[in-house]
Amino acid sequence: MTPLRTLVVGLGQMGLSHALAYHRNPGCAIVGLVNRSPVALPDELRHYPVLSDFETGLALRPGLVSVNTYTDSHAAYAIAAMEVGAHVFVEKPLAPTVTEAERMVAVARRTGRKLVVGYILRHHPSWIEFIRQARQLGPPFVMRMNLNQQSSGAAWAIHKRLMDSTSPVVDCGVHYLDVMLQITDSRPVQVRGMGVRLSSEIAETQVNYGHLQVIFEDGSVGWYEAGWGPMISETAYFVKDVMGPKGAVSIVMDEGAASADVDTHTRTARIRLHRADTGPDGAFLAPDELLSTADEPGHQALCEREQKFVLDAIRENRDLGRHMQDAVRSLAVVLAADRSMRERRAIDL
Repeated sequence: MTPLRTLVVGLGQMGLSHALAYHRNPGCAIVGLVNRSPVALPDELRHYPVLSDFETGLALRPGLVSVNTYTDSHAAYAIAAMEVGAHVFVEKPLAPTVTEAERMVAVARRTGRKLVVGYILRHHPSWIEFIRQARQLGPPFVMRMNLNQQSSGAAWAIHKRLMDSTSPVVDCGVHYLDVMLQITDSRPVQVRGMGVRLSSEIAETQVNYGHLQVIFEDGSVGWYEAGWGPMISETAYFVKDVMGPKGAVSIVMDEGAASADVDTHTRTARIRLHRADTGPDGAFLAPDELLSTADEPGHQALCEREQKFVLDAIRENRDLGRHMQDAVRSLAVVLAADRSMRERRAIDL
């Protein structure tokens, strides 16, 4: 088939990784890279034109627009692209408000364009297995997850810019609320969020640490925690643990892994499966089982899997209705948690 003309908007960490994925996929032909400021490109991307504004890139009439900018511009860019006939991949979070997210989905349905949201863990074989094992343990479920990042220097500068449009609980939380929703397949009914400003370098209205607790209709409960900055602890920065009446399943990370390393955000190392069955003497019938994930893909390979999914969805005209619905639902939970932490009250969903 003729390669799909592809425009990449935003060349931060994720944008560059996605651009490399398009470059390496023969089904895509990059027509331009858009970034508002100068950016150092890897050798593979240096021959592509770099544009300073989105409108110039859209005038190249791409068939696919990849939006990897800050959250507050997602809706405007994605809607403009779909209105001129382009399919859209958009990084998470989908939008800064549920209203804007629902508008994006409505435009995708009206125009018949594909709208794929960057939930990279949905393409990770180890996380797919983690969710499969977890679903066998309940309901109800107890889901404990976090992703704290001890950042300094350039990484802390990026986090401070991110907080101009989104909090850590929202930016990272959509991934793990999506995981919780896949495990329970139940409606979230109430959420409470708590947050703290731990730095004088950010605005008084911002928080760089927060956590949420969510209650589901089936009785399941979930906890998620996220923090950014030079003061964040490296102890227990990565917890992914699910318990149910039949046992527990956990992602076990290697000792010494650094929270600032983007590869550790998706790496699993091992999955530990614990079964609650006991015999007449009360002893466990089986020892815990360690499932090896040594051959799992790294971050760049995952981006390439994700963009292959985008291309396949377009070529095969896949129905993405549930995909978009799930993206809006997980966003609604974390935004409600963010509202809860600011209003200091539980939010019914």
